[in-house]
Amino acid sequence: MKRIVLIFLAATFSLNSFAQEKEVIFSSSDREDDSEKKGFRKEMLFTGGNINLSFSNYGFVVGATPQLGYSVTSWLDAGILFGFTYSNQRDDANTKYKQTFFTPGAFVRLFPINGFFVSGQFEHNFIKTKLKFNDGSTFKYPNVDVNSLLVGIGYASGREGRNSPYFFFSVSVDILQDPNSPYTDRYNNLLPVAVAGFNIPLFQGGSRRR
Repeated sequence: MKRIVLIFLAATFSLNSFAQEKEVIFSSSDREDDSEKKGFRKEMLFTGGNINLSFSNYGFVVGATPQLGYSVTSWLDAGILFGFTYSNQRDDANTKYKQTFFTPGAFVRLFPINGFFVSGQFEHNFIKTKLKFNDGSTFKYPNVDVNSLLVGIGYASGREGRNSPYFFFSVSVDILQDPNSPYTDRYNNLLPVAVAGFNIPLFQGGSRRR
């Protein structure tokens, strides 16, 4: 586990250094625009997130994760999120297994190469679980709080420099591997998490600025 975390930190540091070197290829007008406006810029705020929806013969899962972020540089986006997921599954004995997840968290996306990114997403999952048996009786499990750290890679379609609208797709794993994590199976094996979402810039009026 410590080795995985150290590898992730080393990779993040290397990507950060690479991205800083990449800044020198920007045009002079881009550099002038960034140098003229230091500090917080509301036009660099963005919203977005993703929606989850799946069905099977044994139930369904529905959820949404809205996000609010800030485009820090042309190679770094960061922000906060709040997720809600509801799962209703049943087995062959018609026992229903219901779970509700409330998930506040934060994320970063590093863009070492145009379009591709490395992501880190910390979540604190509040998990409620209840069983409903075929005879109508129920059993409620104790509520569980679980930390997750999703680390992965992805692709952003349509991203052009700092804070532009784009769609993204990523695949991550939870490197903390808590036994109660929603991203591990009953044997505590890592499960890949595939996410598709979108990014919408705010406060940009009729023109987009870098």
